[in-house]
Amino acid sequence: MEGETKHLISATMRGDTCCLHFPGQLNSDLRKFAINLIPFPRLHFFMVGFTPLTSRGSQQYRALTIPELTQQMWDAKNMMCAADPRHGRYLTASSMFRGKMSTKEGDEQMISVHNKNSSYFVEWIPNNMKSTVCDIPPTGLKMASTFIGNSTSIQEMFRRVSEQFTAMFRRKAFLHWYTSEGGRESERDGRNGGWVLPSGT
Repeated sequence: MEGETKHLISATMRGDTCCLHFPGQLNSDLRKFAINLIPFPRLHFFMVGFTPLTSRGSQQYRALTIPELTQQMWDAKNMMCAADPRHGRYLTASSMFRGKMSTKEGDEQMISVHNKNSSYFVEWIPNNMKSTVCDIPPTGLKMASTFIGNSTSIQEMFRRVSEQFTAMFRRKAFLHWYTSEGGRESERDGRNGGWVLPSGT
């Protein structure tokens, strides 16, 4: 289980940064990601996803088309964050396709997703979807895609973490680790920084 989790995390990170390592039809860099995905400095929390989500042993037997990759990429079950994107709206999104495919087909699929699900995207940011294609597929796969979305639904995850923190802080759970090192209790209240995310803008 731990090996599969590490493999999934590394596959997602490699997919997100593949255009930095390999030549592609449309290359992107971290600066372009930041410019295209962060409309305002405080709204910089991303949800990432990876497809195909299959075990390493069965990857070689599975062939996917670009429409299937795109459909899976936008599925809440393929997100690496326990937040459902249908409970918020996307400010921006980016997809990185890997493998032999045309940029035209990738762009058409992204436009199709945007048109079918326009209610899940804010209308005040035009052209808020970006896609890149890297010709070199991940090891053991013919095609794959990675997704990065800046969605207001990530507030579900922050709310859940805040509630869990509050419950533990109320019981002073794990606080002794900080106070025994000379820290003060008031310094450990993580709620002071606070997260302010728009809910459905």
